[in-house]
Amino acid sequence: MTPQDHAQAAVDLLRAENTGTQIGLLTKRHPDMGMDDAYAIQNAIYRAKLEQGRYVAGWKIGLTSKAMQYALNIDIPDSGILFDDMMFDNGATVPKGRFIQPRIEAEIAFGMKSSIGGADVTRDDVIAATDYVAPSIEILDTRILRIDPDTKATRTVFDTISDNAANAGVVLGPERHAVDAFDLRWVGAITFRNGQVEETGLGAGVLNDPVESVVWLARRMAQYGQSIETGQIILSGSFIRPVECPSGAKISADFGPFGSVDVGFA
Repeated sequence: MTPQDHAQAAVDLLRAENTGTQIGLLTKRHPDMGMDDAYAIQNAIYRAKLEQGRYVAGWKIGLTSKAMQYALNIDIPDSGILFDDMMFDNGATVPKGRFIQPRIEAEIAFGMKSSIGGADVTRDDVIAATDYVAPSIEILDTRILRIDPDTKATRTVFDTISDNAANAGVVLGPERHAVDAFDLRWVGAITFRNGQVEETGLGAGVLNDPVESVVWLARRMAQYGQSIETGQIILSGSFIRPVECPSGAKISADFGPFGSVDVGFA
């Protein structure tokens, strides 16, 4: 793909977000696109968002579980950018029409008290830079069709990364814990939709330890000259499968002693 191709794909994705009308698979339009192309498109969206007056509130890590990696035939996580207008209060109701096909995932969020970056970031570095950990819900959306209507091909990881790793929103629970207050591998959640259990999982599903997920992110960002900054929120990755959220859905993620987080969809 050329830089012009990257720019055009970003324009198309931003238009899809604004109009609520999905675009076709970028991998169908550009069959030879690769990982660098996908992140170049994501970075073009990043630049456009900054020009619109948005700012980076944090980062998300996706595809941290083996099940999701197998499903997309990839062996590494991906990442996306959290912008300030993606933050929702605990218990909020997402307005109707805000998203196209919203889904949610339960995750452990890291709040950062100092910046961290570089290709040699370690687990100890992440722990020292973490202000708190908290229960969270990530809201996913897709500005790209999940399945091509003609070929029946499904989205690939390159489509997803281009689409800001399918990120759309973040809900933090009110609880804040020291990073070493819990063994995060054993922090889990029971996720309900309209009072019915939909998914359960443990933090160990995230690269065997959510802290290692943040290590991965810091090292990946270093390859692009980026770093995690003070005050940013890091979503360490989901340990459940995505839960569909049609209109009227009420979501509750019960993390037990770690806390809880709720969100509804009008």
